[in-house]
Amino acid sequence: MTAELQVSAADDDASSGERDPPPSPPKVGSTPALRGFDVRVDRGNKTILRGVDLSAHPGEVLGILGPSGAGKSTLFQVLVGEAAVSSGRVELFAEDVTKLPLWARARRGLSYVPQTPSVLWDLSVRDNLASYHRVVYSRANEAAQAKAIHDLATRVALDSRMDVRAGELSGGERRRLELARAITRPPKVLICDEPFAGVDPQQASRLGDLLRSLADDGVCVLLADHHVEEALRVCTRAVLLLDGAVAAEATPDAFRAHPLVVGRYLGNWARSIAPPPLLDGHD
Repeated sequence: MTAELQVSAADDDASSGERDPPPSPPKVGSTPALRGFDVRVDRGNKTILRGVDLSAHPGEVLGILGPSGAGKSTLFQVLVGEAAVSSGRVELFAEDVTKLPLWARARRGLSYVPQTPSVLWDLSVRDNLASYHRVVYSRANEAAQAKAIHDLATRVALDSRMDVRAGELSGGERRRLELARAITRPPKVLICDEPFAGVDPQQASRLGDLLRSLADDGVCVLLADHHVEEALRVCTRAVLLLDGAVAAEATPDAFRAHPLVVGRYLGNWARSIAPPPLLDGHD
């Protein structure tokens, strides 16, 4: 049964300070939805990714975490088809998609929420959702479109903000609208780069709950974010990326205690706000 997320402005469970248990891990042996094999990216004389291997399964949330400059965004650009690999391979449901562009991977069920804003600022929430829906379902009749837009707005808790311009939304509302765009066509794989950036803790918790609900529906979710505690609350597994390579992989609790995570990433404190970005553009 499809899990419906109903988010209310009155639901402030995040303020209790209690950590929700992570979703159950996928069954061992389940077919990966997305895999990267020995992925390497060189730009000029600089190596950004150094033979990255990873796999993500339907129904899980995989966190790709690490300091600024570790290569997280470059890895996501490679996985979605926005950047080319220097060597290695990317598979989507066992199909080699290494040379396919983003739009071709989207047709196979992959959706992407990038770091950069992707809303139509001068349009209302309703018109943004209608624009997304027309692109995906060009032949839908008016009644079907209206219902679909209402259902989508309700799913991302924007049904009470339908007539508000996107440019007037809060950071969390804008991110939920961008997420709505990504799930207009129900995805099989959803990749979110910095979904909690510029979002207050309450809104970040709501976004996290939405990502978990998508995983409960069988979507394979990957996220990268500097809001470590919120990311680990949502994740089933977490991967530590250091200097363009996978340095550790563990469940959320084991990840927090991993020596490399403590020594090279978190230090002596649990980083719950984003550190200042580096200027190399390879976060």
